Amino acid sequence: MAVPTVQEAPGKTGSTAGGGLQPSVPDAEAMNKALPPLKIRNIEVKYPIIQGGMGVGISWDNLAGAVARAGCLGTVSSVGTGYWRTEAVRTINGRPLKPANFHSTVNLKAILASAIEKSEGRGAVGVNILCAVTDYERQVRDSVAGGARYIISGAGLPLRLPEYVGDADVALIPIVSSPRVVDLICKRWKRQGRLPDAIILEGPKSGGHQGYTYEQCLDPAYQLEVLTPAVLEACKAWGNIPLIVAGGIWDRADIDSYLAMGVSGVQMATRFIGTYECDASDTFKRVLLNAKKSDIKLLKSPVGYPARGIVTSPLVQRIMAGHRPKIACVSNCVDPCNHGEESNKVGYCIADSLADARAGNYETGLFFSGSNGYRLTRLQHVQDVIDKLVGNRVDDDTWVEEEAEEVPHAAYRPSPFAVNA
Repeated sequence: MAVPTVQEAPGKTGSTAGGGLQPSVPDAEAMNKALPPLKIRNIEVKYPIIQGGMGVGISWDNLAGAVARAGCLGTVSSVGTGYWRTEAVRTINGRPLKPANFHSTVNLKAILASAIEKSEGRGAVGVNILCAVTDYERQVRDSVAGGARYIISGAGLPLRLPEYVGDADVALIPIVSSPRVVDLICKRWKRQGRLPDAIILEGPKSGGHQGYTYEQCLDPAYQLEVLTPAVLEACKAWGNIPLIVAGGIWDRADIDSYLAMGVSGVQMATRFIGTYECDASDTFKRVLLNAKKSDIKLLKSPVGYPARGIVTSPLVQRIMAGHRPKIACVSNCVDPCNHGEESNKVGYCIADSLADARAGNYETGLFFSGSNGYRLTRLQHVQDVIDKLVGNRVDDDTWVEEEAEEVPHAAYRPSPFAVNA
């Protein structure tokens, strides 16, 4: 199967003929309204935008540093840092051996230092750490030692995060899926003498792993716009904790809509994949530039959560056809996988496949994307994206694809690797 080679997706940047695409209309009024700054603990940045953490290696020093330099919060993903510079770790057949090498202390600190340097003293650089990863506590302590201004943590409940951070002046931002989770975290953290400095509510349209079941991801009652008011009230009840929303946020209209509801900011990830500074391979970026709406679905993952990505890649197509070779666990990246047991059930290793995508191996890579990934039209610089989001420039490259004919969920039951989303 050939690797996509175009930088701009056919039909997405010029004519709508045959492509079923319609350009969005720029909001002139939004361009005349200034966005408020974002204040979290000891951090204040010019714009209320956090770049979401994307691993393996999609958001490391280049992307996080550029987003911070543009006046926002740039987030380094802590997962799989052994791949940043494999010469600094022990490997087997190019795979970092065991958690100490896969989640490399030396590389994470170096990535943070590089991102902070690239930020040129603007914005703020932090880290996203998945609760599900092995050596979670060590990664938290490494992030603090490496100079992270904030830590975002989800994919599980970060109940002991304040304990691991100690007295460090680092903003702590858990990711939640409901008001109940807000209350649970706040009650536990209060006993440790802290409350969250902000909270991220991530809806089920985000890329990668979800905090919801397959059924909930498709249920209107669990969509971000429906969940936001109740979670916002829970944050207010705990002392007006700033609420950030994430999952499907794409343009200035989305930002304005949620700010009007009372949230303090937004987290965005997938749109930043379409930038030159994104740490992903050109192949990864081109896969998304060529993706159609129908190519992006929920997948089964060894982590145990549904994960959203591109289902037309060779890896996913082979798995859906029933080809699932035996997998040997080398990196032991996440606890829920149980040393490769879950990888063998779903047919791929999450660490190996994400790392291959980041490196540009089209045949074996797993390409995560948010539900709006098909709207990427071209590669551009981070500063250009931020300028469009905040209204300094007309956002002329956001497209909306006509609804594709949906494949019934039942059609995937014989091989339930992907579901309609």
